[in-house]
Amino acid sequence: MIRDFLVWLATELGKGPGEIDISWSDALASSLNFWGLLEGTHVMTLILFAGTIFVVDLRLLGVIFRKTPVSVVSDRILPLTIFGIVMMLATGTALFFAKPLLYYHNIWFRLKLVFLALAFVNIIVFHYRVQRDIAAWDTLEKPPAKARISAFLSLASWLLVICFGRYIAYDWTNCGKPLPHWINVAQDCKASESGALDLGAPQQ
Repeated sequence: MIRDFLVWLATELGKGPGEIDISWSDALASSLNFWGLLEGTHVMTLILFAGTIFVVDLRLLGVIFRKTPVSVVSDRILPLTIFGIVMMLATGTALFFAKPLLYYHNIWFRLKLVFLALAFVNIIVFHYRVQRDIAAWDTLEKPPAKARISAFLSLASWLLVICFGRYIAYDWTNCGKPLPHWINVAQDCKASESGALDLGAPQQ
């Protein structure tokens, strides 16, 4: 069902009546200059967003700005964080729209989404649970364990999001290539246009 929707998104949405007309998705993917600008903007805003998150996380871990209250550090960079996340999500959605099937059948993209979800869950838990009593430890050079654990999970999640996002650019695990069976299953290669070929299996 999901793949059927993505096929429609990639091949039908915005397509004109002519045989040579292309969909909006294809038009975006084939626009070399705009695509490069879009991809570059996504990477830069991801770095901006993650960078502001890292600053707060390192403060929570007691590594940097130890004399500055956590709330002050967080409030000072909040505008940049908001700008970064809005632009990151907007450009990321546009990139996915341009090549939905490629990303859908890419294990690195799927892993990126998993850790992106975990990172956002951690943010929600921190804001609604962990920092509920921030007044008690706001000025401490080393916040309590619950805050440090949240900061560590945040750092790990965002670093993995960045790494997996970078791996998407490579064709190491593209469907149709000889791959370990579990990778073929994980990225649903059997349903892709290229098909699934297990590593070691005889090629047709």
